[in-house]
Amino acid sequence: MKSYFYTSIPTFFILSIIVLTGGITRATNDDSQWLAAEAKALMKTGWWSNHRRVGDHCMWPGILCKAGSVVEIDLSGHGLNGSITPQIGALSKLRYLNLSLNSLTGEVPSSIGNLTQLAVLDVSHNYIHSIPLAIQKMENLVSLNLSMNSLTGKLPSSIGNLTQLAVLDVSHNYIHSIPLAIQKMENLVSLNLSMNSLTGKLPSSIGNLTQLAVLDVSYNYIHSIPLAIQKMENLVSLNLTMNSLAGKLPSSIGNLTQLAVLDVSYNDINSIPPNIGKLESMVDLDLSNNGLVGPIPSSISNLTNLASLYLQGNQLNGSIPQEIGRLTNLVAVDLSYNRLVGPIPSSVSNLTNLTSLDLRSNHLNGSIPQEIGRLRNLVAFDLSSNNLVGPIPSSVSNLTNLTSLVLQSNQLNGSIPEDIGRLTNLVELVLSSNSLVGPIPSSVSNLTNLTSLFLQSNKLNGSIPEDIGGLTNLVNLDLSSNRLSGHIPSSLGQFSKSVSLYHNKDLCGSIQGFPPCALSPTVNRERNSKVQRNLPVTTILVPTLLFFVSTFALVIFTLCRRYRAKALKHDPSPTKNGDLFCLWNFDGKIAFEDIIRATEDFDTKYCIGTGGYGSVYRAVLPSGKVVALKKLHRLEAQQPAYDTSFRNEIKFLTEIRHKNIVKLHGFCLHNRYMFLIYEYMEKGSLFYALSIDEEAMELDWTKRVNIVKGVAHALSYMHHNCTPPIVHRDISSNNILLNSELEAVIADFGTARLLDPDSSNRTLIVGTYGYIAPELAYSSVVTEKCDVYSFGVLALEVLMGKNPGELLSTLSSSSSRVQNFMLNEILDPRLSIPRSRKMAGDIAFIAVIAFACLQARPKARPTMKLVSQEFLHIKSPIAMPLHKISLIELKIMRCL
Repeated sequence: MKSYFYTSIPTFFILSIIVLTGGITRATNDDSQWLAAEAKALMKTGWWSNHRRVGDHCMWPGILCKAGSVVEIDLSGHGLNGSITPQIGALSKLRYLNLSLNSLTGEVPSSIGNLTQLAVLDVSHNYIHSIPLAIQKMENLVSLNLSMNSLTGKLPSSIGNLTQLAVLDVSHNYIHSIPLAIQKMENLVSLNLSMNSLTGKLPSSIGNLTQLAVLDVSYNYIHSIPLAIQKMENLVSLNLTMNSLAGKLPSSIGNLTQLAVLDVSYNDINSIPPNIGKLESMVDLDLSNNGLVGPIPSSISNLTNLASLYLQGNQLNGSIPQEIGRLTNLVAVDLSYNRLVGPIPSSVSNLTNLTSLDLRSNHLNGSIPQEIGRLRNLVAFDLSSNNLVGPIPSSVSNLTNLTSLVLQSNQLNGSIPEDIGRLTNLVELVLSSNSLVGPIPSSVSNLTNLTSLFLQSNKLNGSIPEDIGGLTNLVNLDLSSNRLSGHIPSSLGQFSKSVSLYHNKDLCGSIQGFPPCALSPTVNRERNSKVQRNLPVTTILVPTLLFFVSTFALVIFTLCRRYRAKALKHDPSPTKNGDLFCLWNFDGKIAFEDIIRATEDFDTKYCIGTGGYGSVYRAVLPSGKVVALKKLHRLEAQQPAYDTSFRNEIKFLTEIRHKNIVKLHGFCLHNRYMFLIYEYMEKGSLFYALSIDEEAMELDWTKRVNIVKGVAHALSYMHHNCTPPIVHRDISSNNILLNSELEAVIADFGTARLLDPDSSNRTLIVGTYGYIAPELAYSSVVTEKCDVYSFGVLALEVLMGKNPGELLSTLSSSSSRVQNFMLNEILDPRLSIPRSRKMAGDIAFIAVIAFACLQARPKARPTMKLVSQEFLHIKSPIAMPLHKISLIELKIMRCL
């Protein structure tokens, strides 16, 4: 039966099988040819040159295939350079292409128009300078990211044919106009045109993008917004910060009822639209740093979904509306630096979700509402520089999440609440420049997280709590200009940071600068009486006692000298004329004689510099080694009190091991001299190198970039790799030394503070004018962030070839004056503008870092650890020529 069946199969069926099989074979051959063509096209790009011998290109890095064809390529951050080759157009089944974060240059090839299936194209963070007209053929493109490139001129009108496009990002380029054809992109949901060179008025045709949810045109030169913006009814986020908008915001903006985010900061807007209360979906409203005048409109209280309200840096007057208490979803409020008057409304206590409230630098009066204690989520609270009166409400102690409480420069009276010790999360407590009375509460010693405590310029009395020195995290303590009395806790004498106790005339103790505490009158009377009663016995015993005391003192002195000699010599068997470069392995006396001979008893002809605490000499040792000697002035050297400080300095410097910190090779103690022995830096100070034209020209851009990097790495080491952290306090071009290779090292740190005969050094502003952080002008706060600020000044100085003080003053005085300042205009004119893209990128990067470090608020500055890490992976923050980068962009940019 079976054989019959097979022999009965019709001939036409057999033929059809043959035809079908042949078709399959041909299709397989065609696919094979197609796949081979894809592999060849991929190989010609040069991006997979290391994978020539791998047969299946679908296994190459960054490639995803489907049914044997390449559908995705992701080579983001793979270090690609050169141009995008036309062969990319052969991958017609490609749906996703990501070439971002590379160094690709030139034009996107017109063959890319063949990728008609492509849905996502990302070539951001490269150096692409133009887009081909053929891009209009990519009709399925949904997302196009061309940000951070070198695109110039006008966007091609053909881009309007990408009608399926939902996301378009061309930010951080040099585009100066938008084509009218953009109105055809009716499916656009997100449009980012920020950080370009757009001028004039936004085209009214933009109003046709009715599906748009996100529009960002920040950091341009737009001066007006079209009325047609009211048609964009789906707009959720509108960012117009840092433009040239002036006058009034158009009232039509009130029709954008879906708007949740509105940022118009850093413009010249002078009034808040009266219908702003219609934007009931608003979550984040930022109108800061404009020219707003008049009162805060009460209609703002209709924005009940508001989470952040930023109106700082304006000229708003009138009082804070009582209705603000209706905005119960507020998390952050900043009304600082205005002209607001009147009391703080008690309704503020309804804002129980607030974590940050900043009302500083206004003209607010009245007292702090007792109800403020209801804001239990508050983390930062600043009411400084107002006219507030009355006591600090006891309810403040309920704000147990506070890390920063700043009430300085008011007219507050009464005492500091005893329960202030409940605020155990406090890091910063600033109550200075008020009229506070009474004692410092002993509960302050519970604030174990405190780093800064400023109570100066009040009328506080009583004694300093004994346990205050136990606040191990405390970096800055200022109790000066009060009426404190009694014994200074001995623990403050060992406090290693910044302490100010001056202008408290009744304080006494063993702290330098204060008189010793006298015995009480009762004790004195008893002592005098006892002396009178025992006078004959005393007459007999005194000579005997003096003999034993003298003998005992002589023994103690001998033991101390032996201990001191042992402490100063790590090697018990010194060698004559020992090598100072064998750290500490030398005889101090003989080394001293070598130094005397080498400098001819410190003859002035060997002196290469003089400072407030000593002079620096150049000496050639018998071994031929050249060293620098920092010798203390004789008055300091003869003070016994400096022995401990000097030992601390030695210990401090010997623990440092960093190539960008000057090396301490040894030291000498002598009856007449004390000096430190450092490595000699042939090229002297950076200040000297920049001030002499010939020397400055030797410091080319590569060397200058490396100098800034080196200082950054050294400061990071001092702040984050040393325990406890080391704060230099005087970073300046005078204290950066250069070796023969023009490599930088930090020098001269710690010595002045440790060796100052007047302990007021702990509280005086230490540093070089022009480099000192602004907060030191009013608070004497010394933290790592002071070094960060000084580093920012130094970084700009290296770029400019001179101290940037005048530039910084200009930048801070009026942003409108510097809109047209370009980065290339401030660079040292003695060097030619770098042509290398890499070097231009490095310079732009340093400028961004510098401005980040120069922010007025210490907390807003980056740490040196973060700066150091960023320098390890430098990439230009903006892919633009230096003459296209404005300083105001760099000043505002937040790249860290």
